[in-house]
Amino acid sequence: MSLAGIKSIEDFELKDQRVFIRLDLNVPIKNGVITDDTRIRAALPTVKYALDHKAKIILCSHLGRPKNSEDRKDFSLEPVADRLSELLDAEVQLVEEPGSDTPKALLSGIHRRQLILLENIRFDPGEEKNSMELANKIASYVDIYINDAFGASHRAHATIVALPSIIKKKGLGFLMKKEIEMLDKVLIEPAKPFCALMGGSKVSDKIGVIEHLLEKIDTFVIGGAMAYTFLAAQNISVGSSKIEKDKISLAKELLGRLDARKKKILLPVDHVIVERLEKDAPSKICDVAIPAGFMGVDIGPKTIELFSQELKKAGTVFWNGPMGVFEMPPFSKGSFKIAEVLADSTAVTVVGGGDSAAAVNASGFANKMTHISTGGGASLEYLQGDKLPGIEALRPPQRGPQK
Repeated sequence: MSLAGIKSIEDFELKDQRVFIRLDLNVPIKNGVITDDTRIRAALPTVKYALDHKAKIILCSHLGRPKNSEDRKDFSLEPVADRLSELLDAEVQLVEEPGSDTPKALLSGIHRRQLILLENIRFDPGEEKNSMELANKIASYVDIYINDAFGASHRAHATIVALPSIIKKKGLGFLMKKEIEMLDKVLIEPAKPFCALMGGSKVSDKIGVIEHLLEKIDTFVIGGAMAYTFLAAQNISVGSSKIEKDKISLAKELLGRLDARKKKILLPVDHVIVERLEKDAPSKICDVAIPAGFMGVDIGPKTIELFSQELKKAGTVFWNGPMGVFEMPPFSKGSFKIAEVLADSTAVTVVGGGDSAAAVNASGFANKMTHISTGGGASLEYLQGDKLPGIEALRPPQRGPQK
């Protein structure tokens, strides 16, 4: 039902048409070098399809959060253009001003293995303002609009909402379609038992998902920094661990609601702890209560075993949030071991993007997951029942009552 009435790229005749494809190429770049090209690779099937069907292609993406003109060098899509050229074996022309006449002029003489990539669309202040002026400028050189930027589709920005509102031929790409279909597997008819594996730092980020899926989920497995807030809600000492103090009462209420519905809840029973958050800091294992002066940085071996045994029984697992500070190798064991357990599982395993996706990719088990979302915030909003502006903008207009 989520995609009812929405067309896809396959529904259009693309030959010689000017096809605007909104992508999420917001990849990490350090010193001009892309450190993880997962999002670029995820976009390739849609771009290749358009190339194979002889479309005249305009690609568009944002990169980071540039604040002023001084940020242009640090947030340029030039490294992305180079990587796309390599992966597509095509010439990618980076266009500095999306609202100028340059794209239209280039499109008139574009060759078979050439395509246009607009420079970071957030360089134009109209993007984040959902500007119709910017949308109209781009629409002047676009015949077909395709949204394949799931990771940006929870934002009401110009190339996500305003632009498709004025283009008649519009639809979604292969990545968007897969994202929604996989999240619908979790939302609509998850194979039982259904386990929600929650981690990361913020309870507040996950409240909507927990509430929306409360009746569907059988077991809640809670690790990462958010577990310390839940432990604090049970009056268990968490030392100097990162917690959301203003969410302790909410965590306590949630635990009560889950218990009343006879939902199974697993929290850490031991931890890896340190006195200071540094990769070379001496660490030790402690039981459920963390002593003063120490902070939790990963789940302990007993917790890994407890969580693993539960996950092995699951029919569906939705994972959002790592189990510890996985970016520091000494504290990655919990997240990586959980990834390995899911890799060996027969369950439908859906990873909710963001830090969860980064942890799974770093673990080496990414190719064993059923689906890894490219949008952390977007996947959470979708699963908590929110309508994503980027999807709604693709729906055909509702016809009013007949007079």
